[in-house]
Amino acid sequence: MSHIEQDELAEIIDGDSEIIDERTDTERELIKNSLATESAQPISERKINYFTDISTVDGLSGKDREQLSRVTKIFKFRANNYYLNLINWDDPDDPLRKIVIPCNDELNDPSDLDPSQEHKVTVTKGCEHKYKSTALLLVSEVCGGFCRFCFRKRLFLNDNKEASRNIAEGLGYIQKHPEINNILLSGGDPLMLSTNHIDRILTSLFAIDHINIVRIGTKIPAFNPFRIIDDPELLSVISKHNHDDKRIYIITHFDHPRELTSEATTCIDKLITTGSILMNQTPLLRDVNDDPNILTELFNRLSVIGAPQYYLFQCRPTKGNGCYSVPLDEGFRIYQETINRVSGLAKRTKYIMSHATGKIEIVGFEGANIHLKYHQARDPENLGRFFNLPWKPGAMWLDDLIE
Repeated sequence: MSHIEQDELAEIIDGDSEIIDERTDTERELIKNSLATESAQPISERKINYFTDISTVDGLSGKDREQLSRVTKIFKFRANNYYLNLINWDDPDDPLRKIVIPCNDELNDPSDLDPSQEHKVTVTKGCEHKYKSTALLLVSEVCGGFCRFCFRKRLFLNDNKEASRNIAEGLGYIQKHPEINNILLSGGDPLMLSTNHIDRILTSLFAIDHINIVRIGTKIPAFNPFRIIDDPELLSVISKHNHDDKRIYIITHFDHPRELTSEATTCIDKLITTGSILMNQTPLLRDVNDDPNILTELFNRLSVIGAPQYYLFQCRPTKGNGCYSVPLDEGFRIYQETINRVSGLAKRTKYIMSHATGKIEIVGFEGANIHLKYHQARDPENLGRFFNLPWKPGAMWLDDLIE
């Protein structure tokens, strides 16, 4: 494997080494790709192949490959054969295609790479503390696929070192802050880590007396359900950490009903048997799920399989995401029509803008005003606060309303 030996890679996969941070950009990329392949390798005969070169995607025309290669020089591409096989390549507007295949419009967006200003709430490497009772650990810089609308696409740039597989610094901070009672593991995707590494992280976190919930944010059930189906050890690890006073929540990311394949639902069934509580969240995405019929089907099916929806996010204005954004008034109409059609289980869903100042719920429109509420707030004094702002046509974010 080039000049990085297999035994050194094994040390990185199964250890808490920070070797990856000492490498050149080329070496770091090689390690990251190998980490993802090795960490999530199915143990059955099923073979999941990962693609990081857009020119190797058979479903694209030669012209598309040439044009999109310009995009991937800025915003990286990553997918696997399981997910690519779900795409209808005869349909240029296929929603799953839009989730993982780049589009030229990504290069026409001058926005910020960190619109929620996560750097302002970073307390140690890989650890954020924005809300009083919750800390977030960025434990991975690899995903089963790179969503084109990702709000943390900065993590996948070669010069970014925000994520840390070694959570020692974060643990030290969490231990000193007893007001923190739940942890969100994110990245990247935590389930791209090896099972042994996931076990060590969960063991370390639950050893802290005041931590009783760990949330795992993951799109692996949609991108590669075999990572879970074919690894009984992973299911055993998750199960052993669930107790009456300690619980794992698995936050899935299904964005469209066609991601709910038989394999994906089998994966959800297996996760439920571990004693974990499952919930789903998705952003509202132009030409992917910006339709009450699609969201109604998604929310209803999620309720049936045991991973009910709880957040519908406004697409964050991250650089390159403009082509996926929907104006807030249109988004609220889609949300409200969807909520009117689903059962009480899915009616719990809140339409949320994850702003730098907190999670802001879009409550509704009245006359010339938009009504908003702080569902979570960086400043505790804002918690639960209702406020109204004059509506500006085309506004997609709070900043558009207050400029």
